[in-house]
Amino acid sequence: MARLRWLLPALVLLVWLGGAGPLSTLSAQLTGLQENDTAAFLPDSAESTRVADLQQGFSPVQAIPAILLWEGDGPLDAATLQAVAERSAEAARVAEDAGALSAPPSPPVPSADGAAVQVLLPLDPEVGDEIVPLVADLRATIAVEGTDTFVTGPGGIFADFANGFAGIDGLLLLAAFGVVLLILLVVYRSPILPFLVIGTAGLALTAGNAVAYLLADAGVITVNGQSQGIASILIVGAATDYGLLLVARFREELRRERSKYTAMRTALRRSWEPIVASGATVVLGVLCLLFSDLASNRGLGPISAVSVTLSVLAALTFLPAALVLLGRAAFWPFRPRYGVEPPAGRGWQRVAATVGRRPRRVLAVSTLALVAAAVFAPGYDASGITFSDAIQGESNGVAGQEALARHYDAGSGSPTVVVTPEDTWPAVADAAASADGVATVTPFTGGPPGGPPVVVDGLVRLDVVLGVPADSTEAIEVVQELRGTLDAADPAALVGGDTASNLDARETAARDLQVIVPTVLAVITVVLALLLRALVAPLLLMATVVLSVGATVGVAALLFDGVFGFPGSDPGILLIAFVFLVALGIDYNIFLMTRAREESLRHGTRDGVLRALAVTGGVITSAGLVLAATFGALSVLPLLFLVQLSFLVGFGVLLDTFVVRSLVVPSAVALLGDRTWWPGRLARRPEPEPDRELEPVGPR
Repeated sequence: MARLRWLLPALVLLVWLGGAGPLSTLSAQLTGLQENDTAAFLPDSAESTRVADLQQGFSPVQAIPAILLWEGDGPLDAATLQAVAERSAEAARVAEDAGALSAPPSPPVPSADGAAVQVLLPLDPEVGDEIVPLVADLRATIAVEGTDTFVTGPGGIFADFANGFAGIDGLLLLAAFGVVLLILLVVYRSPILPFLVIGTAGLALTAGNAVAYLLADAGVITVNGQSQGIASILIVGAATDYGLLLVARFREELRRERSKYTAMRTALRRSWEPIVASGATVVLGVLCLLFSDLASNRGLGPISAVSVTLSVLAALTFLPAALVLLGRAAFWPFRPRYGVEPPAGRGWQRVAATVGRRPRRVLAVSTLALVAAAVFAPGYDASGITFSDAIQGESNGVAGQEALARHYDAGSGSPTVVVTPEDTWPAVADAAASADGVATVTPFTGGPPGGPPVVVDGLVRLDVVLGVPADSTEAIEVVQELRGTLDAADPAALVGGDTASNLDARETAARDLQVIVPTVLAVITVVLALLLRALVAPLLLMATVVLSVGATVGVAALLFDGVFGFPGSDPGILLIAFVFLVALGIDYNIFLMTRAREESLRHGTRDGVLRALAVTGGVITSAGLVLAATFGALSVLPLLFLVQLSFLVGFGVLLDTFVVRSLVVPSAVALLGDRTWWPGRLARRPEPEPDRELEPVGPR
């Protein structure tokens, strides 16, 4: 029996460590399955998706247009134009050698002022993420002395956008693990324990990405750079948080039990329920994203659920096995000694005492502060951002769009496509030409301009060039108005193209927000009711988390516009932030309230929640700091929506940790007393050991 006590943990470690190699091989292949094209994530019912399907009848060869652009300080001379022609031909050969040229390039087209030349290079949509190195090669190939050169249009901008995810496997994870390790070293002051917790998160990340690869490879889920990056951060933060809770309870029990095995059994018995419940709320919360009409959100739901599930599994198997084998040595040089209590740490006891003395004042002040911040939430601009706005820092594609607008009709590289019945196409073309923001309207002839339009199944295609950049917010507004204008000319006319895809993505994300938010709230409320065996407590906790989310969005509304000068935000990012903030915010309340229920059975609800606050304060605060820091690592990637998400989740977690969980919830529960557990009742049991002064057991 004595041998089995260490043999079983050793076998658990061997299983995890032995599987790390094969799992890492699969995990490394996940990035290659990313799909970052906006149009690929739209529902079949979207108008732009229907146009894309119909468009194949007019032009069987589909393409992502990349625009090669040369710009001079003045009119380009004959020698420069000759060099441009040679470089454009070489660029076509580069694309063809890469297997990415879907059709011959256009001839060089000088601008009206003679200061610029553009060439349209049609790229195969199947090029996928290989577009990033291809565009880099094209930019190196087209250089001509005396000109500024750009590879822009949808192909160039998409390559710059996809390149923003290049640091997912390197810079992002390095930043996340680095900041977590630093926090744990400061918190625990141990050279061993932080690496055990980090190792747990690393193994969970490897396993999570491996499972996500298998699901994506089988076509079960769709993965893009956004979902992979967010899921990676989530798994690091969640595994670390669950590990911290177990470590804190194990250290507490080591002071009460001589045997490390007995201490671990007690720690697991007291920790598994809140850890599993916390994981379940996050899993069910993110799985609500399956109700999204955007495939990118639907892909994020399962990959995040897999990540959190494996975080729970690693925290309840690998970490306990490692801790029980090391025992007190894991905490070296500050080993917890049996029967010796640590020096009294009065910080969280003082907070608990303040809440206990003045619960009404604490509740009123903290709630008013949250309400004051939440007042600004309606000012949050979630009208959407474009690819060019999403890219932070220098972008050759974005700069090229600006240069293109200086010399050509701004939307010429990516025209809006209108498909309309044959008998009404002249009226539809006239209506489109009269719409604000439209530069030209040309029927698709399949040959030289001026010929009869191509008719496919009784439909005609019109190419509408906008007078504003096709990937701009202004272009989205033009297309939105154009759809209304054409409905009056012929309701059967459909408007598609890249700009319309961006519009449909924004409108679909707004619809998802209205559907998924109440679904998440209902699902998590049910989970809390089952866990706490009450109705009042779950409703109280959900109300505080919703208020916390509102305050977070209000602060973001002020900072994003007034301080950071962001061009706006996307409703999809607001949705993801809401789901994570509710699910993760409930986590800390679960940690607090499960301990409060345990203490309330012996001391009553009022004293029980205050004891729980004092005892769990350190570990929950450390967990909140870790989670906020890991999501803050998203800001190292040069993409605006990840920067915004990192702030929303990071700030929201800190607000929930230091205000909601520390002040609002304990003061409200202290005032409600035993009514907190209605309609259930607490069957109080006597204290099994002499009552002792509360001591914080979180990280010190």
